Amino acid sequence: MRVLGVDPGLTRCGLGVVDGSPGRATLVAVGVVTTPADAALGERLVTLEAAFEQWLDEHQPDAVAVERVFSQANVRTVMGTAQAGAVAVVCAARRGLPVVLHTPSEVKAAVTGSGRADKAQVGLMVARLLRLDGPPKPADAADALALAICHLWRAPAQARLAALAVR
Repeated sequence: MRVLGVDPGLTRCGLGVVDGSPGRATLVAVGVVTTPADAALGERLVTLEAAFEQWLDEHQPDAVAVERVFSQANVRTVMGTAQAGAVAVVCAARRGLPVVLHTPSEVKAAVTGSGRADKAQVGLMVARLLRLDGPPKPADAADALALAICHLWRAPAQARLAALAVR
């Protein structure tokens, strides 16, 4: 399975693609899309949309994993993150790709074993799991890869549970 992980943000949006299955992951691509903080919101969202479409075209993922927005003290930051994430969801939905939202603590737990891990721990474990020389930089890139890994490892178990619930 190939998964595109999206760590949404208006200023920096992490994108990471991994191939694999539960317990095994291989890096395909990683990057960060940036938009100028002084640009108009619409312009920034269009830039993100173009980048998402390019990554979807180039990497042909089977699924897209996006970080679920959670409440923060800064409402402006939450809104920008939610808007960037929504653009990723729309781009994937246009192509009929399954989209799953994972919480930050779910991703941390999947990658490090602790839902309270800090950014440095996530980066180190992503590097270890993907057999990289060091953590991807900036942290948005490592977080996008962590989202993709989380989905690879959690999606099959979630599908089995859903199938059991139907019976």
